[in-house]
Order: sequence, then structure tokens, then C-alpha cells
Amino acid sequence: MTGVATPPPPPRDEADEAEESEREILGIARGGALNIGGQLCSQTSFFLITLVIARTLGQADVGVYAQGFAFLTLLGLLSLSGFRAGLTRFVAVHLAERRWGAVRGTVRLGLGLSAGGSAVLAVLLFALASTLGSSVFGDQNVGIALRYVAVTLPASVFIDAALSATQGFKTMKPYATVGLIFEPGLRLALTGAALALGWGLRGVLVALVVSNYVGAALAAIALWRLMRIPHETPRYDIRELFVFSVVSWMASLASAGLIWADTILLGAYKTSADVGLYQVATRMVMLAAFVMTPVNAAFAPRIADLYQRHRMKSLRDTYVAATSWILRLSLPAFVLCVVMPKELLSLFGHRFDVSSAITVVVVLSVGKLVDSATGPCGLMLNMSGRPGYSLFDNVLVLVANIGLNIWLIPHHGIVGSAYAWAISLALVNVLRVVQVKQVLGMVPFGIGELKAVVAALAAGVVTYAIGEWRGVVEIGTLVLGGVALCVTYVAVVAALGITSDDRLILDAVRGRRKLATP
Repeated sequence: MTGVATPPPPPRDEADEAEESEREILGIARGGALNIGGQLCSQTSFFLITLVIARTLGQADVGVYAQGFAFLTLLGLLSLSGFRAGLTRFVAVHLAERRWGAVRGTVRLGLGLSAGGSAVLAVLLFALASTLGSSVFGDQNVGIALRYVAVTLPASVFIDAALSATQGFKTMKPYATVGLIFEPGLRLALTGAALALGWGLRGVLVALVVSNYVGAALAAIALWRLMRIPHETPRYDIRELFVFSVVSWMASLASAGLIWADTILLGAYKTSADVGLYQVATRMVMLAAFVMTPVNAAFAPRIADLYQRHRMKSLRDTYVAATSWILRLSLPAFVLCVVMPKELLSLFGHRFDVSSAITVVVVLSVGKLVDSATGPCGLMLNMSGRPGYSLFDNVLVLVANIGLNIWLIPHHGIVGSAYAWAISLALVNVLRVVQVKQVLGMVPFGIGELKAVVAALAAGVVTYAIGEWRGVVEIGTLVLGGVALCVTYVAVVAALGITSDDRLILDAVRGRRKLATP
């Protein structure tokens, strides 16, 4: 886990460094904006799928769907063997070095091994689905869901691998349009149609299969178009790619385990109905935190590119800017989750007993807020060629999370699971910030975050007062509180003054600067 020594940067003019920092920040802003729109579509689609299943089929079927999706996510990461991060990093690195053959070799190797791994795991899951459903989860419906997940797995893995490769070209369009907008949107439309036709849970699972295979075809087309680079014989740097990817794979698997272990353990210790209630609360918090993933996706290839070219000042500036945008854009939604959890949960209808879910929403929101406030610290370690740190951090926290879940779930149910997840998430991100400071000499914090926290506190007070004043759980309270929150937050941020990075983006929007190509 020894850190890679930062190479000494070549002498550069300060004006050139400032110009490059501005260019990279603009590039992240444009790519991040595209991704944010896509991620909003993706998280909204998943939220609406959960909502429509909850209102049409009930709490238990939400739990079955969540358990199936947890297996799809974890086995997808297992199939990718770390090539998701490896494809993005090494495509960006080889493009920076103009090694076209190495780009082709990296893409072919990553896609081929990911596809092979997913096919093997899909066959195993299909064969074991019935046993897992009856013996582990005590619910035959879970076994049925796992068979559909097994059929979906190869397509889902191909989408992730192909779109990870496209991100290495420092363009976010395929990732956003295919992975975040089209596939989730198609899944939502097909799910709604299946439920309207009375096809029940099986129809919902068929929608999952169909949307992923259509998405895989579109991802293949997008990658093929980007691969029209100068022709060179493919070069396979197997050792370099494997060392990074295997370590990244273990780190990613541990990270996904942190996210989904609670769902699987709840299914084993409790019932599908409990999992369904927990999933409703989780979806709400993940929708609030949707900004982080798209900004990180835009930032990831730039970390690899800037570090490879020894542009440490530009890397530091973009690190601070990315963290600031993640926190400031996420805060209003987190405040709404903390102040009005009952009003939000009422959207899911009378089928749900939301009393315990209220605490879950608040606890998960606090944990995810710490995650947002610390920014892309884990990504900084990974994309600068230090996946060993990520592996150590994620395994350590995964073990802590599993231990806390096993200890807390039997006595406290979904609330105990929420505490386990929030504590683990906060711990790993504080650890990552310290490590980035030690190995790269960078911290992600700036004045923009402090202003945002002040604005969020003011907005929270106003929103809480509205909730107390109305005193009823209804959609009108939620709408009025949400509008007041946003207006107060924006007004206080504007009164405190925008940052130089914000001014840079505003100038670009007004046409005073040229936006970088994402």
C-alpha cells in the first residue's frame, strides 16, 4: 500500500497553470452538468420504479426487487474484475501518450475478460437461484428474481465496461445518454407498462432484462464510434492493467458491499417486507445524493490525465472545485430529508408503516452528507495510481459495516442497519481525506463549502417552521417546504457571495469564455 511518489513537475509559467486549471474546471463543469442531468433521470427512474412497485404490489415485492438488484450490482462488480476503473484510467493515460495500439489493446482486454466473467457467474447464479431463495432468504420469490438477474447480468456488465472505456476519452455523452438516461428511462417505461397489464413482479423483472440488453447494444455502438482512432496493432500491457485492475476490483467490491451488505443481511435476518421498507428509505436518500456520481465520473479521467502529465496545481484546483459542487448541489435535498422525512415517505402510500423508516431516512442522510462533504477523495487515490489505499480503506470499513449490521439488526432491525451504514460511510471518507493529504498534499475544502453550510442551516430552519406551522402530513406541506427551502438556500448563498469557480462557469454560460469539450 506504499504511496506512489509524485513526480517532479516540469517548470511552467504561472499564467499557463492558471489557464489550464480554468480549462479543466470548465471541462468538469460541462461534463458534470451533462452527467448530473443524466444521473437525475437515473435516480428518479429508480425512485419511481420503487414507488410504483410499492403502490401497486406492496412492501414485500419491493424487498424482493431490492434483493435481486443487490445481487446484480455485486455480481456485476465481481464480473468486471476491476476493469471499470482500469478501462477509464488506462484509456485516458494511453490517449494522453498518444499510444493508439495500447488504447485498442486495453479496450479489447477489458471487454473480453468482463464478458467472460459475467457469463460464468450468470450460469452459477441461475443454477443456485432456487436454493438461495428458499434456504438463505426463506422466500421463493427471491429465487425467481435471481434467475432473471442471472439472465440480465452479462448485458449489465457490458454496459458498465463499454461506458467506462468511453469515459477514458474524456467525453461524458455516451455514459450520460445511454447509462443514465436511456436504459433507466426504458426500464421505468417497461415496468409501468408491465404493472398496468397486470403482469406483477415477473413483468417488472422482464423489464429489467429487456432494458439492459437494449442498453448494451447502444453502449457498443457508442464505444465503436469513439474507437475511430489512428490504426495501430493492438498492444496488451497485461501486467500493468491487471495489477491496477485487480486491486481496484477488490476495492470496488468492498465498496459495493458497504452499500448493499445491509440489504442482503436484512433479507437473511428479517423479512422481504423489512427489506422493502428499508429500500424505500434508501432510495430517497440516494436520490438526494445523486450529484456525487456524475461529478465524479467527469472528474475521474481528468485525475489520471493531469497526474500523468504532472499538472499538480491543476489537479488540486479541480479537486477543490469538484468537492465544492458536490456538497453545495446536494445540501438542499439532504436538508429536506432531515427536516421532512415523514412528508417524503407519505408519497409511498398507506401500505407502508413509516414510523421506523423516518429514523432510517435521517440517519442515512447524515452518513451520505459526510460522503458528499469529503468529495472525490477515494477517486483521487485510485485514479492517481494508488488503488492499494482504496482496497485497504474499503475492506476495513466493509468488515466494520458487516460486524455492526450483524450486531444491530437482530435487536434494532432496519434502524440498526441504517446506523451501521452511516457510521461506516463516515469513517471511510474521513480516512480517505487524511490519506489524500498525506500522499498528494491536497485537501478538498474551500470557502464555498462553508457558505453552503450556513445557507443550508438557514434553509433548514425555514423549512422546519413551515412543517410545524402546517402540522399535517400531506403533499402540500412537502411542496411548500421544498420551495421555501430552495429559495432560502439560493438567496443566502447569493448574499454570501459566489466563488471564483462559480464566476468562471457563469462567464462561460454568458459566452464570455469558451466551455471546454466534455
